[in-house]
Amino acid sequence: MTGLPDVAELRRTAHVVALPLAARFRGVDVREALLLRGPNGWTEFAPFPEYADDEAATWLAAAIDFGWGDEPDLVRDVVPVNATLPAVGPERVAEVLDRFGATRTVKIKVAERGQTLADDVARVRAVRERLGPAGRLRVDANGGWGVDEAERAAHELSPFDLEYLEQPCATVPELAELRTRLRDWDLPIAADESVRKAADPLLVAREGAADLLVVKAAPLGGIAAALRIVAGSGMPAVVSSALDTSIGLAMGARLAAALPDLAFDCGLGTAALLAADVTAHPLLPREGRIPVERVDADPDLLDRWVAPADRRDWWHARLDRCAELLAEGQGVGATSPE
Repeated sequence: MTGLPDVAELRRTAHVVALPLAARFRGVDVREALLLRGPNGWTEFAPFPEYADDEAATWLAAAIDFGWGDEPDLVRDVVPVNATLPAVGPERVAEVLDRFGATRTVKIKVAERGQTLADDVARVRAVRERLGPAGRLRVDANGGWGVDEAERAAHELSPFDLEYLEQPCATVPELAELRTRLRDWDLPIAADESVRKAADPLLVAREGAADLLVVKAAPLGGIAAALRIVAGSGMPAVVSSALDTSIGLAMGARLAAALPDLAFDCGLGTAALLAADVTAHPLLPREGRIPVERVDADPDLLDRWVAPADRRDWWHARLDRCAELLAEGQGVGATSPE
């Protein structure tokens, strides 16, 4: 990570926004983010509110790296992206996917609390009917199934020809057991939380618990840290987002553009899930792609979507605490192996 800017410098450029979503996403209706501006341009600090400071500090390390650090070498200037479908009913599938425009790949949220496997099947069926046989479908359970539940879900969803299962179970041993059970299925398992929320992000690779990684720049401490993790795993990777503004998505796009190989469409089209953004030129998918470019915040939109005063105070205090952790050398060691 680059040298830490003075906290006062971070505070001078900080803008806290609260952006409404077009569809409820994992219990979130409004996405809050703290935006900063460094020598490289705008950057984003937006760990979810429930994350503890030690985890959130890693997101701040990524924001500082993107705004103040060295630029990675890029091998592409556009990134293919998938649509991301929240756990909506089948009657809303077309409405949500229309926001993404033409797309060949959809990641479908499943295992939503309060819903059933039948709800998931109905949602996936609706997407398959929309995309036709050539479309690519992947499902993301966010660790919501046990091994038996995941195996049953794989059976129930098998008619829809899935590209892979993303984080079907919560733990690395569960993923490894499920992968063994599904070994003859030709149904890959992707690890997300087992990488970005793990003390050892390479454990999933050493234990043979997944076929590919889902990596996000911010939770892993930045682009360079994420590139090291992918290289250390020896596995293919998909770059995804954390419901970022277009500024955060620009960080993810740079990570995807720096990967030597990119075999999968990336989850970086999620600006389409926002009902508002911080730029007049959001990174919305166009023909299933987004450009690799820096994004400038629009002053009028920063004012339009400024967070309430109490939330701004909350984020400023969080920024101060996380910056202090980074200055003490905490918050990035677990997810940024050399």
